[in-house]
Amino acid sequence: MSEPLATAPNPLRVLLDGGPTPSVAVSFTDLVDDEEIADAEAVGLDVAELRIDRYASTTADHVVAQARRFSGRVPTLATIRSSPEGGDWSGSDEQRSELFRAVLPHVHGIDVELSSAAALAGVLDAAAGTDAVLVVSHHDFSSTPTSDELSSIQRRGRELGADVVKVAAMTHSMEDLRRLASFTLDHAEDGVIVIGMGPHGAASRVFFPALGSRLTFAYRSHPVAGQLSHGETVELLRRFYPEIGA
Repeated sequence: MSEPLATAPNPLRVLLDGGPTPSVAVSFTDLVDDEEIADAEAVGLDVAELRIDRYASTTADHVVAQARRFSGRVPTLATIRSSPEGGDWSGSDEQRSELFRAVLPHVHGIDVELSSAAALAGVLDAAAGTDAVLVVSHHDFSSTPTSDELSSIQRRGRELGADVVKVAAMTHSMEDLRRLASFTLDHAEDGVIVIGMGPHGAASRVFFPALGSRLTFAYRSHPVAGQLSHGETVELLRRFYPEIGA
């Protein structure tokens, strides 16, 4: 098994603590080849989200080996998304905890759902003892939470020790999008990633970073929840944020 990361300061923490330009994350499975990773870097890649729940193999050695493929390239965020929140994980919470613990020393951050916090309490404790970034996330694929519900999600995430609270919600109207925008502005200094899913949420992928959202997500091959393509996302960000590439 590869040696743990020994980078200081944590580049993901530096980026999410308020980098000067919008940052783009792309999700990768273990089927990606080195050429595809290099192509993504050439387009503009700030964070590699490792979607372990979609790996063909989830043995600890394999998961760690995949994480190490990105070593020295871009910051990495490990996600083992539960099926109720849109992921493909079909194993037990105990198995998920073991994988998180195995990969934690080899990535720059992990993403744990708020709904899984109790089951993965040991993972949260383990992350707290490292410099890894803890993202606590909430996904709603049916609607946008009310303003009070959004504030509650933010509060509970921070109480769990989150460095960043991520909210991804389905938007059905401009009112939904404005509610997410208001939430982003209200908590811009607290550390949030806010995403509007669906056709009405597309603007959030480009403009919410201007309001304080720390990261936007794009796809390389297969669209997910209204994501824009990687190339289109970077092109739009460069158009609307002149400081990129300056």
